[in-house]
Amino acid sequence: MTFKDHFSGHAGAYHEARPTYPDALFDWLAAQAPARGLAWDAGCGNGQASVALASRFARVHASDPSAPQIANAEARPNIDYRVEPAEQCSLPDASTDLVTVAQALHWFDHARFYAEVRRVLKPRGVFAAWSYSKCRVDAAVDVVNDRLYVDLTGPYWPPERVHVDAGYRTLPFPFDAITTPAFVMSVAWTIDQFLAYLRSWSATQRYLKAQGVDPVTLVEADLRQAWGDPHRPREVHWDFHLRAGRV
Repeated sequence: MTFKDHFSGHAGAYHEARPTYPDALFDWLAAQAPARGLAWDAGCGNGQASVALASRFARVHASDPSAPQIANAEARPNIDYRVEPAEQCSLPDASTDLVTVAQALHWFDHARFYAEVRRVLKPRGVFAAWSYSKCRVDAAVDVVNDRLYVDLTGPYWPPERVHVDAGYRTLPFPFDAITTPAFVMSVAWTIDQFLAYLRSWSATQRYLKAQGVDPVTLVEADLRQAWGDPHRPREVHWDFHLRAGRV
């Protein structure tokens, strides 16, 4: 199985370090779906969105082509995790109320994937994809973080990253658009949790592989100084983007 795999090599760290999505997002998605029988979380990674969907839908089909990512996913009795590509889903026709893609749509073959979305969704079924991009803490932390994001790891981001920064507005979206509310994505983290997140970036891992040096260590001292008390959680905010539509 061939796919663009930037996370299997550090699936465990990815699972531990990634931020959570706002609960209000999943409440809204459940309210838009024609029923709450079955949701498909495509490109589910470690199952973060899958678990949230499982508390709102009777069943969740969660798929990802990366076996290590699935192995690190959190189990739920009503989640069926499958190692399979988004472009080749094992669900039957017209079986699904909601299809979601969390921070993964930019990796897909869109023509093939959208054909699968149309095949598995029920009439008036909902498709939703979201991404989160630049994170912010305060001016002092942000200027150091920008040095890591742009100056150090910038050349190591996969080209598909431009779609994340654009809020997926640069990707095709052949659905009847639903007006979406604004959602706030933020978490309270200590500096060690924030550093673990920076190390989970695909560009950080690619820099490490190419240069033999963890780029986060090059800015860690400055980040710790800008952060202040290492035991004090601080709010980290991301630019959050959501696109939703019906078949």
